[in-house]
Amino acid sequence: MIVVPVKEGENIERALKRFKRKFEKTGVIKELRGRQAFTKPSVVRRAEIKKAIYIEQLQSKED
Repeated sequence: MIVVPVKEGENIERALKRFKRKFEKTGVIKELRGRQAFTKPSVVRRAEIKKAIYIEQLQSKED
């Protein structure tokens, strides 16, 4: 359960923004979207490799 203490005199929009940020970090929505349709393990693995190659290229450009 996510708890967001609201300080006295704090704007409710700011507290809501903190709640949304904490909720996003839990990864619940991402997991739900992933479970909506089955993806084959080979497709998942291919996406991971593609992401790793992309990150590696970014790091090599940085150096």
